[in-house]
Amino acid sequence: MNDLSQIPELRALDNPPHLVRIPDQLDVPLTPRAMRIIDTAEFRRLADISQLGLVALVYPGATHSRMEHSLGAYRMALLFLRKLAGQEDFSAICDRRTAEVFLVATLLHDIGHWPFCHPVEDLALENFPTHEQQASEWMQRPGLKKLLRNDWGLEPDDVMRLLVKRPASAAEQIACSMLSGPVDVDKMDYLSRDSLHAGVPYGRNFDPLRLIGSLCLDRAGQRLAISGKGKTAAEMMVFSRYVMFSEVYWHHAVRSATAMFQRAVFGIRDKVDLAALTRSNNGSIASVLADAAGTGDESLLLENLFGNRRVLYKRLWQSGQSGDEELFRKIAHRPYAWLDRFSNCLTRELSGATGVDVGPHQVLTDAPPAGLEVQFRVNVVDARSGQSRPLGEVSPVVHALATRQFDDFVKQVRVFVHPDVKRRLSESPSRWSMEELMHKAAAGCGTA
Repeated sequence: MNDLSQIPELRALDNPPHLVRIPDQLDVPLTPRAMRIIDTAEFRRLADISQLGLVALVYPGATHSRMEHSLGAYRMALLFLRKLAGQEDFSAICDRRTAEVFLVATLLHDIGHWPFCHPVEDLALENFPTHEQQASEWMQRPGLKKLLRNDWGLEPDDVMRLLVKRPASAAEQIACSMLSGPVDVDKMDYLSRDSLHAGVPYGRNFDPLRLIGSLCLDRAGQRLAISGKGKTAAEMMVFSRYVMFSEVYWHHAVRSATAMFQRAVFGIRDKVDLAALTRSNNGSIASVLADAAGTGDESLLLENLFGNRRVLYKRLWQSGQSGDEELFRKIAHRPYAWLDRFSNCLTRELSGATGVDVGPHQVLTDAPPAGLEVQFRVNVVDARSGQSRPLGEVSPVVHALATRQFDDFVKQVRVFVHPDVKRRLSESPSRWSMEELMHKAAAGCGTA
């Protein structure tokens, strides 16, 4: 059996050589080799990249950085490993090298991010790199690559296998589930941290210590699971995630800003300097995008988002208000290029039906992207029998949230318009049905 407790980072939990304090009054223990990673230019740049991006336009306190979150997730990883290291089935599979790869991967899991990269990735644009590709590039830089080799005996590819979920062994499969799974170090930190900074209680209404105390492996010894005593804590975490998406991540005003940002980037996709974009920070990205936009229509969208005066588009329609499931199915999970065509078709339909002159990019459609968010498939292990059952089978709360309620209700289809357009539409004497116009627009803009 591996003595994982001798890993320097785990020993530092009780006798830390260095400490970094992060909100909310949390000490992150750091060994000298961990300190050397966070002191690199590659990691330090995360201090200037917002964790929640456009959310700060709605929740002003949500300006915390990806560096802060990375340190919080790393602290969670230490607590996960300390709990699991004493379990024979875990230590029989997970060797010290894999455990150390997991710690490094957690610390560096956001290293490839740039500001607002997730909304950009949802556009699925040609030639635009993913944040995973960028992570690999940053780790191949001489300074960080040398540290991984000399201090940890690792290559960048060892870390990347966990980040892109391509494990090469049973041990790495378990490590992947700890880093990115139903109950993982990433969610365990960002839910409470995002909630704290946004000034809402929703993401902090679960018991992380109880959940960590219930960690174990599933019966097959392939993935992270929880014991029965963690069932309620897991239910509360699932519900916290549901409400955080509803009230923060997919808040209608946040999605308005996201729709504006995505349309601007989509419009300048062939002009933007990709190298400058992916290396930008919170302070420089607006100028990078503005340079590409020039004096085009996209410049107005960017000015409304990043200029001295915030001007967010207003809701004209959303799927939850009408109950038109057919419309939702027609529009949700479409490629962004189709959504852009749909917005243009809808603009023409609106202008024709109402007599209101609607300009380019003054009507925007926001819809759930192609990928689904539902990730609630964690097993609950019965202590007496050793049998495993999915949490969704033993919890009516999780069963409900793991079906339609999450993506199809939290992630709604919404149509946003410029505030001036909404005012003029409300004053139009014409009789018109938004649902009818949207059905016509969907029919007129073709297939994906």
